[in-house]
Parts: sequence; structure tokens; C-alpha cells
Amino acid sequence: MADSSSAHVHGPWVDVHSHPGCGFLGGLPKSDPLSMTFGIDRSAERVPTAATGQVAAVNVSTVADLAVMGISSTGPGATREFLPGEAAKDHARQMKAVSKAMEQPNVVPILSAADIRAAAAASQTGAFLGCEGADFLDGDGTGLASAYSEGVRTITLVHYRVNELGDIQTEDPVHNGLTPFGLEVVPEMNRLGMIVDLAHATFEVTVDALNVSKAPIMISHSHLASPGADHPRLLSVEHARVVADAGGIIGAWPCGISSTTLSDYVEEICRLIEAVGVEHVAIGTDLDANYKPVLTDYTQFPEVASLLADGGLTHTEVDAVLGGNFIRVFEAVEAAAS
Repeated sequence: MADSSSAHVHGPWVDVHSHPGCGFLGGLPKSDPLSMTFGIDRSAERVPTAATGQVAAVNVSTVADLAVMGISSTGPGATREFLPGEAAKDHARQMKAVSKAMEQPNVVPILSAADIRAAAAASQTGAFLGCEGADFLDGDGTGLASAYSEGVRTITLVHYRVNELGDIQTEDPVHNGLTPFGLEVVPEMNRLGMIVDLAHATFEVTVDALNVSKAPIMISHSHLASPGADHPRLLSVEHARVVADAGGIIGAWPCGISSTTLSDYVEEICRLIEAVGVEHVAIGTDLDANYKPVLTDYTQFPEVASLLADGGLTHTEVDAVLGGNFIRVFEAVEAAAS
């Protein structure tokens, strides 16, 4: 049952996957089709708003396959292959843009799990960099060390392009799991202390990654499939449990695929908790690049916390889901680094 105390000072809350202000658009000319479709980069003003929802740290992710992505009747996907050097060049553009969001007066960079606790204690907003897709590596793992030195702490191995690392949920399998290159990237991320994110990856890719990883992994934004919501981006219970059984987490995704209201979203969080355990669930908002989102602003985090408590979670359990579980995984990843 929920704690009876009305006064509760919560632990650090974390958004494990997001694109606040669409920083991936930074540096594009206004005439670019992406700018004309999605607008301009507002990450420098959007990231600090995490404080309005008492969120201690937010992920700010680039989109590695953005230059080749398109939208069709079946959803997002790659429309062509990269030109030589294009992936790395676009990655550099996006990194320059999202890094500016980290330079705001009230934002502190998060490079370690301890930094999240320190940001919370100082009532500051922390931000940690991620890359959604490892396409920018161009098949060369040496780029991981450079990304780490630039502050990247999470990498989603695949996104909407079947890339050099493995297969994705929304396309037919090509590699039937991780490629030999993908099997090299996971241990190297372990060595550096980077969190492996398997959102968008197939079950086979997930199993392959878990077999070679020395540290827990996360699926930063997804949900369980159900008879009323069956979509390639959603997970089977088996898929979610293999991640949890290895000590990892699944970031609950406030997406219109599985929810139409914030209450629906909280019910989905509770369903995920029932399947994998409260210690293996986190929050991955996917702001501001989500499909029909039911959580659109950081001011909604306290409401999510309240609804979870109303649903029977203790304050300790609410804090675990809203941040503590991610911090635990981050600490385990750091401990596994050589």
C-alpha cells in the first residue's frame, strides 16, 4: 500500500530517453525539409524546464539515422543508404547542437550516476547525452571512445535503419541478431562505461547483446504488447523479462500506440511492473519526438508519481521507477567498466 505520509521528499527523478526541444534539428537551414516539417531546435530553452517537474536529470539524444529517415504509410523508416561520410558529418552537427543545451546557466552535465544525485541535492537540472542509433560509427568502433569523451553515456544500438550492428523491430530481419560488429560494440561500451540501449532492437538482438554484455542494459522507451495494442515497437513479456532477469530496465513509453491518456500510461507502467518487477521499470518520455504523446511536459512528472501512489506503489517504489532504477543501472555499468 502507498505510504500514508503527505509530506514526501522524493529521490532523484530521471527521464532516461528524450529529445527535449528537438536538438537533433540544430544547425539545419530553415529551408531543410526536416526544419520545414518539425520546426527549429529549441533544446536550449526546453532542457531547463525539467526543473518545473522536479526532474533531476534528462537524457538529450541525437538521432543517428535522421539524414536518411522518412515517413511512409507504414511509419518511420530509412528511405536510402547514407552517402560516404554523411552519417559522421550529421552526427557532428547534432552533437554541436545538443551540447549547447548543456551550457545553459541552470543545467549541469551528467557524466556519472553520482552527478545525478549531486544535481538533485543542489536542486539543479542535469542532462546526459545519448545517441539514438550507432550509425555514426560507420562500422568503426573507435568512434565510441570519441563519443564518450564528448559526454555521451547512452547509445541506442539501432533505430529506424537496419544498420551495421543489427536488426530492428519495424523491418524484416536481415542479420538475425547482432552482427559481428555489433558483438564488438557492446563489450567496448561496457569497457568505457556507456549504457547499452536496446530500444528498437529485435528480441534476437537483445539476447545477443545480453550474452556478451558484462553490465545490465536498458530498453529506454517501449511497452508490453497487448491484444488491444499490438505493434512491432512493443515488447512481448519474454522480451521484457530477459532484460529484467539480467538486471536491466525498461523505460515506460508514453506513446499513443498504447495509451490515450496519462491514466492509461500509468496503467501501462503498472502492467509492466507486474510483468518484470518494480525494480526493472523506468520512465523514457521520448519528448519531443514521440507519436501522439500522452506526457508532453515535465510538469506532468508529479502527476505520474501521484497516480502511481494511488495505484498502490509506496513512495520508495515510485522513486525507484521515476529515477532510482536507472541510477542503479548506471552505477552497475560504471562498476563493470575496466
